[in-house]
Amino acid sequence: MAKVVVNVMPKAEILDPQGQAIVGALGRLGFEGISDVRQGKRFELDIDGDISDDKLAEIAESLLANTVIEDWSITREGQS
Repeated sequence: MAKVVVNVMPKAEILDPQGQAIVGALGRLGFEGISDVRQGKRFELDIDGDISDDKLAEIAESLLANTVIEDWSITREGQS
């Protein structure tokens, strides 16, 4: 079995209100030196057998990410 992680983040030019709220809260809580936060999503897929990078990209683009406003990346974490 292999684990595949798909990370989805807002594109750099897209406003991230959740990230900005976190930055504000960190400052109010006394955590200094953090100037920006971008909040995204992490999906972990347990894969039985083999799946191609093209098929993983199709999954990410058609279901996991809104490609108009989000970028995504895929990492294969290992096999057992």
